Amino acid sequence: MIKKVGRYGRFSGDNQREESIDAQLRAIEAYCKQKGYVIVETYIDRAKSATSDKRPEFQRMIADSGNNKFDFIIVHKLDRFSRNRYDSAFYKRKLNLNGVRLLSVTENLDDSPESGILESVIEGMAEYYSRNLAREVMKGMKETAYQCKHTGGLPPIGYSVDPVTKRYLINEEERGIVETTFSMFLAGYGYNQIVRELAEKGYRSRYGRPISKGSLPVILNNEKYTGVYIYNLTDSKDAAGKRNSNRKKEDEDVIRIEGGMPVIISKEDFWAAQEKIKNNQGRPGSYKAKEMYLLSGLCYCGECLKQLGTLYSMAGNVKYSGRNKLKYVTYRCGNRDRTKECKNPELRREYIENYVLAQLEEKIFNDQAIPILVKQLNEFQASKDQQHKGEQVRLSKSLDGITRQVENIVKAVADGFANSALLEKMNSLEEQREEIEQQLSKIKPPIKEKAAITEDTLRQLLSRFKDEIADRNIPEIKKFIGSYVKKVVIYKEHVDVIFKLNVVDLQDGAEGSRTPVRR
Repeated sequence: MIKKVGRYGRFSGDNQREESIDAQLRAIEAYCKQKGYVIVETYIDRAKSATSDKRPEFQRMIADSGNNKFDFIIVHKLDRFSRNRYDSAFYKRKLNLNGVRLLSVTENLDDSPESGILESVIEGMAEYYSRNLAREVMKGMKETAYQCKHTGGLPPIGYSVDPVTKRYLINEEERGIVETTFSMFLAGYGYNQIVRELAEKGYRSRYGRPISKGSLPVILNNEKYTGVYIYNLTDSKDAAGKRNSNRKKEDEDVIRIEGGMPVIISKEDFWAAQEKIKNNQGRPGSYKAKEMYLLSGLCYCGECLKQLGTLYSMAGNVKYSGRNKLKYVTYRCGNRDRTKECKNPELRREYIENYVLAQLEEKIFNDQAIPILVKQLNEFQASKDQQHKGEQVRLSKSLDGITRQVENIVKAVADGFANSALLEKMNSLEEQREEIEQQLSKIKPPIKEKAAITEDTLRQLLSRFKDEIADRNIPEIKKFIGSYVKKVVIYKEHVDVIFKLNVVDLQDGAEGSRTPVRR
């Protein structure tokens, strides 16, 4: 009976020229011809490490082994199958359970106990080779780090790499992202306000997307912005091969060089931000707070804007005063506690919140404004759809560029030009490609035309909004306010309510609504 064979070849950045895919496949083909076996399927993983089982073709091969597709899996050498003894034993057991045997062209092993011992020795040597290679690569990377040079991957936001010296330079196009994030965070702004400000200033990520909230903690916790070069700070993988950038290494393993990076943020501001982050972590979020503030994240101090040219946020504050310790809930400028420069008095919560609710009903949710609102919302929706399509195009172009770079590196390695720098570059490109593919997967399905917003839809929203106010459904009211109010600027003598939509402009020519303050 003719035996059917699935052949497996793997090419990684550390291969020698004679170990190319073509050489492996030719050797397996000659072996099968000699034995009278028929090759029914070929599996090839290019530029994939055998220290991990995250190889697409390898996993397809394992899955096919359970479908009676072949009797043998043949590799050129056992280290093509795996360099990890645990993975090797695990997947060989899977093959055995499926009635499939693993064979090697160059290691002539049978089912005898002696062959079993020899096979384990060969696998152990392959694992040693892999770990030793990683250690040697790390030596070279550390030497590069001691010279304060770029060691691969994307540089942090705000920096670029000199193509000649490989040292870091300030990226003037991105510098403002870092400076704005730190200054606004220290001024008391939340992540949502910072992200909005960055978007309004036109800042984008390197993939053409708006700066996300998830990027802000990465920026705020990066000590490199103070001029300290840092390398080997986190473990790349755990024992199971999973990445965890939050797991820090011991101090003696970390390379830290003062003055090794261009300075973007002062040490004082950086450590002030760390202290604020620490305090925020120990403080319950607004959804756990004893007091619910409808305007949290929307109120700003107009007096600081006039006097200092900076828009500081006003946060909720509770105090008790008088002989009977009566409770007062107010909005208070964050700059009063930070610098003591603000002279804007606190404003009672019930006054300002009721006023904003009244303005919403008067200016936004009324029969006169609804037709204008419908027109603007539909225009906004069309604009977002166009932006969505443009994002697909940008990400696809980036993915094509990375794919070409990967193909060029694979070709260079196949021609015998393998080195640690190429290996590191390949890993970096693979990570970038994976990130872009994940982003594309979220927006890849064809965009369906959304139904236009109608006046009846908005009238239903208006009715629901009034019901929520009547029922004092605080979370829903807060959500409504956040959808339509851009900011509330509080001065000593008056309050400006600025809406996100331009309905008010068309009604009375004002950007928002202004009223005298009653404190």
